Amino acid sequence: MKVVKFGGSSVASDEQIKKVGSIIADDSERKFVVVSAPGKRFDDDVKITDLLIELSELVLQNKSVEKIFSDIMERFADIINKLELSNSILIGIKQSIQNTLDSESSDQMKADRLKSIGEDSCAKIVSEYLKTIGLNAHYVSPKEAGIIVSDEPGNAQVLPESFGKLYELRKRDGIIVIPGFFGFTNNGRLMTFPRGGSDITGSIVAAGVQADLYENFTDVDSVYAVNPKIVSNPEKITTLTYKEMRELSYSGFGVFHDEALMPAFQAEIPVCIKNTNNPASPGTMIVSEKDPRSRCVVGIASDTGFSNLYVSKYLMNREIGFGRKLLQILEDESISFEHAPSGIDNMSVIIRDSQLTAEKEINVINRIKQELNPETISIDYGFAMIMVVGEGMMSAVGIAEKSAAAFAEANINIEMINQGSSEVSVMFGIRKDKLELAVKSLYHKFFE
Repeated sequence: MKVVKFGGSSVASDEQIKKVGSIIADDSERKFVVVSAPGKRFDDDVKITDLLIELSELVLQNKSVEKIFSDIMERFADIINKLELSNSILIGIKQSIQNTLDSESSDQMKADRLKSIGEDSCAKIVSEYLKTIGLNAHYVSPKEAGIIVSDEPGNAQVLPESFGKLYELRKRDGIIVIPGFFGFTNNGRLMTFPRGGSDITGSIVAAGVQADLYENFTDVDSVYAVNPKIVSNPEKITTLTYKEMRELSYSGFGVFHDEALMPAFQAEIPVCIKNTNNPASPGTMIVSEKDPRSRCVVGIASDTGFSNLYVSKYLMNREIGFGRKLLQILEDESISFEHAPSGIDNMSVIIRDSQLTAEKEINVINRIKQELNPETISIDYGFAMIMVVGEGMMSAVGIAEKSAAAFAEANINIEMINQGSSEVSVMFGIRKDKLELAVKSLYHKFFE
């Protein structure tokens, strides 16, 4: 029995949804289907979710929503009409949006409900289309399915009792189509997962129904060893471990939301990444344990948009609680950090630029000066992070040497290195304008 999840590009248009129907019809083991909201049909297109987010922002600003409302309805109407489905689905979508706009819910609840309409409507459309091609399909809402989540708007976490409720779905006949991205609290409040959360739903459903395989359909044949926008025709990765995939997705690989695999990982369910546009391709398998005969380094991930908060103070290492106090200041400002390499008299904290507003930066610097009395404090922007990823690095000889040689051959200065106790990756911080050159050099060193 398989759980299949289709991303936004897989359901972006009527033609794509027809491909989805063929994929499900071709394998009777594909019993549970999770869908995203319709994504981009072409490069300059706009995702339905982005339109719904824009709609919710206009509502909060008390601005006119007529134009964006119309754009959303046109997208859904185009899909429904070309699939020759009942117009009642379109009427239902319009009513759902209008009811949310007219509700007296809090701003956050209203925003979450609006954002969820993309996935919810798509699940209804896919379910109805499957019926037209002769499949016994049923739309099931996350509430009916039993996806119970924490009361954290926009950042919901699945609760343990969900898995027992989801297991009951195995008793149902036919194909179950469930919208991704959201669940419900024990009090019946709709809550969305973090952005990209449809992958999280797919993983939760796979764990709950104890699937034999979780297939995640995207628009690529497999996971690649490096970003194909940087290196032409990079090597395909046929097998990854969960830990490797999490490191890769966290570090800039766009295939998976970085939290998505945790439920499947905990339930030890294998995952296969496949291409909706080329379903015959074997894809990439994600498994629990690494084959000891396989290559240590599996991929090179990279991302930009990082800052370095640098603090130095003589004998910092002897000052008990210094690190805790520094991180507490960041916590008080609701700033999460990525890495924290340190020395005897200094400490760097790597932060995503998106975490630092101008106001927060001023507050952080002032509090560090007042509470920690450092000799030096600075925030340096313009960093890129590169992760060399592969499980078992701690016992592999020569990884750091090879990496350093790649940077040296490309004449790139390494601003920082962080591995610590990680057995899965080593991080390098460099200036963002050197990113592509560095990635190409690393790829050449490890894969060519």
